[in-house]
Amino acid sequence: MSNATAGNTRGATFPRSAPSRPYRVLYFPKTILEDNRLSTSFRSRCTVGSGAAFLGGLGLGVIHGSKTAALRFRAENSHRFPTTSTGWYLYHKSKNYNCMFSGINEGFKLGLRIPVWTALFFYIEEAIDDFRDTRDFASTVAASLTVSGVFSIKNQFNMPTAARTAGAGLKMGLLFGILQDAMALAKGRRVDYVDSLEKWWKYDATLRR
Repeated sequence: MSNATAGNTRGATFPRSAPSRPYRVLYFPKTILEDNRLSTSFRSRCTVGSGAAFLGGLGLGVIHGSKTAALRFRAENSHRFPTTSTGWYLYHKSKNYNCMFSGINEGFKLGLRIPVWTALFFYIEEAIDDFRDTRDFASTVAASLTVSGVFSIKNQFNMPTAARTAGAGLKMGLLFGILQDAMALAKGRRVDYVDSLEKWWKYDATLRR
C-alpha cells in the first residue's frame, strides 16, 4: 500500500460490526430449531401455550361462572317466583343478563390466571433443559411437579388435595413430555434415554449370542 493510500485511510472511520445476539432473540437457524422442543423456539412455545391457556381459561370461566350465577340467582329469588307470564319473562331476562355478565367476568379472571402458570411451566422446563443439557420428558415432569407444588402452596391446600394436585401434574407432565419425545424421534432428533436403551438392548443381544 502506498503512503498516499495509507494517509487517506488513516483518518477514515469504518462501521463496526453489529454485536452478536442470542439466536433466541434475533435469528432461529433451522438446525437450532430442529434441536428445540417441537422444533420451535422457546418464545414461540411460551407465546402459543399461554395464548391457548387464555382461551381455554376464558371458555371454562364463562361456563362455570354462568352456571354458578344461574344457581345463585334462583336461590336468591326462590321466595318470590313470578305468577304471571310477564313476570316469568322478566325473571328469565334478568337471569340471562346476570348469567352473561357473571360468566364473562369469571371467564376473564380465569383466563388471565392460567397463562401465568403456563408461562411458569415453560420457563422452568427450559431452565431444566439448559441445566441438564438435554431435552426429554424428565424435564417436563419436573417442571409440571414444580408448578403443581407452587400452586398447592399458594392456595394453602391440605395434604390430600396437594397430593391429588401433584398426581395430576405428574400425569400431565408425563403425557406431554412423552408426546414431545415422540414428535422429536419422528423428526429425526436423538433423545438420550432412547439412545441408552438402544445401546443396552444391543449389548444384551451381544451377550446372548
